[in-house]
Amino acid sequence: MIQPNPDRPAKPYAGQNIHFIGAGGCGMSGLAEFVLMEGGQVSGSDMKSSSATDRLVGLGATISIGHAPESIPAGASLVVYSAAVKPENPERIEAERRGIPALKYAQFLGRLMTLRQGIAVSGTHGKSTTTSMVSYVLTQAGLDPSFVIGAEVPQLGGGSHVGRGPHLVVEACEYDRSFLNYSPCAAAVLNVEEDHLDYYRDLREIRRAFGDFAARLAPDGLLVINARDLGRRGIERRAACAIQKFGIGERWDWHAENLESDHGRFAFDVYRDGEFYVSVKLALAGRHNVLNALAAMALCTWAGAPRETVADALGAFTGALRRMEILGQAGGVTVVDDYAHHPTEISATLKAVRERFEPKRLWVVFQPHQHSRTRFFLKDFARALKVADKIVVPDIYFVRDSEKERQAVRSQDLVAEIQALGADALHIEEFDSIRRHLVESLGPGDVLMTMGAGDVWRLAAPILADLGGRRAPADAKRESQ
Repeated sequence: MIQPNPDRPAKPYAGQNIHFIGAGGCGMSGLAEFVLMEGGQVSGSDMKSSSATDRLVGLGATISIGHAPESIPAGASLVVYSAAVKPENPERIEAERRGIPALKYAQFLGRLMTLRQGIAVSGTHGKSTTTSMVSYVLTQAGLDPSFVIGAEVPQLGGGSHVGRGPHLVVEACEYDRSFLNYSPCAAAVLNVEEDHLDYYRDLREIRRAFGDFAARLAPDGLLVINARDLGRRGIERRAACAIQKFGIGERWDWHAENLESDHGRFAFDVYRDGEFYVSVKLALAGRHNVLNALAAMALCTWAGAPRETVADALGAFTGALRRMEILGQAGGVTVVDDYAHHPTEISATLKAVRERFEPKRLWVVFQPHQHSRTRFFLKDFARALKVADKIVVPDIYFVRDSEKERQAVRSQDLVAEIQALGADALHIEEFDSIRRHLVESLGPGDVLMTMGAGDVWRLAAPILADLGGRRAPADAKRESQ
């Protein structure tokens, strides 16, 4: 069994009481568990109980439901709050009144990273899947990593874990320059595109932020970077550590050749430094996951995982929740859910779904996330979505935007752009109306995708239930007789 790093202090949080506002969140619950395992006491609050809060209580934490000043215990030495917690939150106000130091989630995660060998996965998209891949591979290799992922991963028992091994694997988000709180030993930059333009001015500023992130890597560490990313040279110049590039079809440090697709799931040969390394066959669909797997392989090899174990584990990995997740089948219809909320993600996912399921018709319910993002990417969203046969767009999921942004663009504007490209799209405001429309319209052989970073996934269960209870059409009855 791998022992903890002997150079770090034993139980560094012993005697400290740390309070977590939003303790039930995927990442936050992982940080709270980390503190408990490192000898600290944990209190916290959330708006509702969940399996995450129940688990924390079982580990010895005190969790309050609802936010109130009295939830912060008298002996609290630090308050940690999630990105969703606003300054007017009563517990944040109370912490300031008492003079208790308060840190954002990313700031505290950066502190925890100093207790392990940090492995950080960054990029505009693919972070959750690749972070999950790395965590799963290292777990299968017996290295028992700690990890904090922005998604639930069934094969890992959740989205966070405190391991006995030397590594802490984290998903490193660029929004609010959160990833600049981390100083990892190894990191990946999967891709860099325009996003979060409510925070960043333009792509040049985004690339500068990724360069700043690369500069934070340890000099004896490793930066793994997408060889085809147009901004990689500016990012590479900022790193003082070794750099390895990955890609498909050319002689990069890590590259894939001889790709063969079986309903969108790729088998391929991996070459390292020009020499054959290992063959891999992925369970996940999509060419984009070949790139994610190459990045994961480079990081896991650096961390000490044997090549055959890496290949076998990548082949067995079935993904994170809300990443092309099959939610069920009913009435001959397959319902799939995905978190994609950027045009590049949408395009890659829809292509993978067509290859994987070969649907009679591909239906997409796309819930735009943020008015500002919808406005910035209006035409790009339309081009990405038009490949579906039927597109339904509910109202935009409102988060972080100003009222001015809210008034600047509507879902109807996106539908008009899609229709102008000759695609079949309509706006239906309410989920209940969408459900009724789909249950009346879907047929055997169709695939329905719920897609977006909001709560569009909630549609799936009632639609599946309705489809399962739907009477067969008269033509279908006649054919069965």
